[in-house]
Amino acid sequence: MKTCFVSARRAALPLALAAAFPAFSQTRVAQAATDAELRETVVTATRVAQPLSDLVADFSIVDRDSIERSGAVDVADVLARLPGVEVSRNGGPGSTTSMYLRGAESRYTAVYIDGVRMDSQSTGGVAWEQIPLAQIDRIEVLRGPAAAVYGSDAVGGVIQLFTRKGEGKPAPYAGVGLGSRGTRTAEAGISGGTGMVDYALGLSHERSDGFNARPVAGANPDDDGYKRSSANARLGLQIDARQRLEGTLLASNLNSQYDDAGLVADDRNHYQLRAGGLTWTGKWSDAYSTRVQASESRSAYTSEPNFYGTRTTLRNYLLHNELRIGAHLVTAALERREDALDNAATDFGPGLARSRSQNALALGYGFSAGAHTVQANLRRDNDSEFGGKTTGSLAYGYAIAPQWRATVSAGNSFRAPTLYQRFSEYGAAGLQPESGRNMEAGLRWTQGASSAGVVVYRNRVSNLINFGAAGACASAFGCYENVGRAEYKGVTLSGSHRVAGVALHGSIDWQDPHDLETGKQLARRARRHASLGADTVVAGWAVGVEAQLSAARWDNAANTLRLGGYGLLNLYASTSLARDFTLVARLDNLADKDYQLADAYATPGRMLYVGLKWAPQ
Repeated sequence: MKTCFVSARRAALPLALAAAFPAFSQTRVAQAATDAELRETVVTATRVAQPLSDLVADFSIVDRDSIERSGAVDVADVLARLPGVEVSRNGGPGSTTSMYLRGAESRYTAVYIDGVRMDSQSTGGVAWEQIPLAQIDRIEVLRGPAAAVYGSDAVGGVIQLFTRKGEGKPAPYAGVGLGSRGTRTAEAGISGGTGMVDYALGLSHERSDGFNARPVAGANPDDDGYKRSSANARLGLQIDARQRLEGTLLASNLNSQYDDAGLVADDRNHYQLRAGGLTWTGKWSDAYSTRVQASESRSAYTSEPNFYGTRTTLRNYLLHNELRIGAHLVTAALERREDALDNAATDFGPGLARSRSQNALALGYGFSAGAHTVQANLRRDNDSEFGGKTTGSLAYGYAIAPQWRATVSAGNSFRAPTLYQRFSEYGAAGLQPESGRNMEAGLRWTQGASSAGVVVYRNRVSNLINFGAAGACASAFGCYENVGRAEYKGVTLSGSHRVAGVALHGSIDWQDPHDLETGKQLARRARRHASLGADTVVAGWAVGVEAQLSAARWDNAANTLRLGGYGLLNLYASTSLARDFTLVARLDNLADKDYQLADAYATPGRMLYVGLKWAPQ
């Protein structure tokens, strides 16, 4: 399997050189932004709307048009084509999914939907398989620690997903799709707005017959499919010229099959996701504004016939203030986070807590004028269980020339142990937060429609929580303990270039995520991975091709189970059939490559999807 990566990489080399090692076609990347893109604003880097030109962070954006053109049906499939992102699955869409940002574990990425924090106090990190792509309008990805802005969990980065926001006249839409393995999708919605009220409503349903995801002896040879239903609502009220009230709600139910209990058992996962928030924004003057937000998310999971159940509830309260004076921006925020876990395993022993809270004060300062950009943040979190944690970050950008910009940054981060890690029978109540220290530097070049960038980073995490031998906890099987250290370092090259009507794009990552105690490569992460592609228009069709490349990985911490490298070629196309109808087609894994993302689990093989959408102009 090693030769697969080498041969695929050689085949794609001319494209890579022509594109100057560019970024994912459907993504606009801050480290390689064009002049038009510099006018776009993002909110994830500092929780404040900022133009891309003011950012000193390593950043990607995916908008709804790009998502629809791609023909993707799963959030993970969109993320997997971004710089610095790897995805691992125990099967196909709907199965257990892990996402590694710059090689960091899923639990090291803070995830938000419409500003509502998502997490699991059981497994740690968000369950990516439960998030419905059909309800997502925009994705912002911040690579690099951001604990000084967001607190716990933002060790590897932050991903924010946004649902549709209404504006203008009523805009209904509806769509259906069919694909391989009995895949069927349907969606409908409407959005719009007047001067005072704006709204967006959406419904979607998707299902697939799937395939035998675990083709090993002793596992049920049935197909492992899934079905997912979801809905979202967003309502905004412009009270007056300076005050706005907005509410958001997203709900998703996922029922997916997996193989666990034996040859005949119909093993099933059941996920329920609920996320809602209410936000008030007041603009006291042209310089000073305040935002108040209250939000709650619930992530529940059960399995059958071998029952297991867990539910995480997160509540967040945020008071955020902004003061702009010329080229200076000062922010101050008070935040409270409340975590609760309902899990039978945490009932071990009398009187054990299954909830906690964190109170935080966060300060920020930004400056952007001429050739200089500065961003500084400081935050203090006080946890009800382990006490206080202070995080900070400092970043500087300098425009060497009109087309060239250099950036450097440093910051620290932390991840509080989950309630399961502390209070289950495998837990240790005295566990301390995992702590990270990151440094990075970048260089960007932009000229017209062409761009290129390089980012070099190193992130060291100590107090790593691993599952070790029996001892400190009640279980004779093993216990969680603060014994690990890991290092995530690497280089990302990315950019874009247009030649003769063809847009070239892609990214290449060289990384070394490894265990500092053993020197072993961290599981399911490759030392090299890339995404390369090209888009053009032919006879009224917008067509594109992309190559996904990955070197070999290890499936376990001991580095004894090897997962071979692979190269995938994907095609996608879209065209307008009539004034209000758009046809989208996607063909994944054109060569029907046999590869693995997890040991003993299969991948879908060649997959075709065709969708039709109606959206009146």
